[in-house]
Amino acid sequence: MSETVSGKETVPTAPADRGRTTIADGVVEKIAGLAARDVLGVHAMGSGLSRTFGAVRDRVPGGSRSVARGVKAEVGEVQTALDLEIVVDYGVAIADVARSVRENVIAAVERMTGLEVVEVNIAVSDVKLPDEEEEEPEPRLQ
Repeated sequence: MSETVSGKETVPTAPADRGRTTIADGVVEKIAGLAARDVLGVHAMGSGLSRTFGAVRDRVPGGSRSVARGVKAEVGEVQTALDLEIVVDYGVAIADVARSVRENVIAAVERMTGLEVVEVNIAVSDVKLPDEEEEEPEPRLQ
């Protein structure tokens, strides 16, 4: 259906263009966190302190593992920028892991949200050595 405004016929608006969609920062952070964890060589996300607090929170009944840990997003109307903090496994080429994380995160966020990812900054905060104990051991009882 088209309308007439001042004697001129306007082009009809498609249903998909009527209204606007907003995406919360937390949504983008979760997508980016999951995409980063999928990369071989990424041991964990976040700094040692945030992982420690997260481990405590994860053990609280009803608490859930935070997939957005170590990710901070700034979301605009059409673009987003991301900061990630990762822990890598010992022996991996850090530059290669960072490149793979960046590519995987950009692809996932752009595909799922339609936002343009303008930058993905990656801070490597630690290296997981083979003989180090896990900071977040799995509970023995379920």
